[in-house]
Amino acid sequence: MRIADSSVLKGTFEPGWRWSEHVRPIVGGDSCQSPHFLYVLSGRMHIVMNDGSEAEAAPNDVVHIDPGHDAWTVGDEPCVVVDFGASPTYATAQH
Repeated sequence: MRIADSSVLKGTFEPGWRWSEHVRPIVGGDSCQSPHFLYVLSGRMHIVMNDGSEAEAAPNDVVHIDPGHDAWTVGDEPCVVVDFGASPTYATAQH
């Protein structure tokens, strides 16, 4: 979906999901280069930036994530988010 020239994605990240294991093989690179502006509906996600800083997002959190990060689902519940800032080509192969 697009709102005012921005992509809006709803994502469900199952337990055990990790960007570096499940998306990196598709897109390449050392870390996610897409910015994100998330609203967390349920579940938890842990984020580690390339500079080593870390954060965890939980239900009802609003989180801005700059490019250059890894992230993974925490616990046994899927993490469901609405992403108002993802690149329109998020998780697609780069040519």
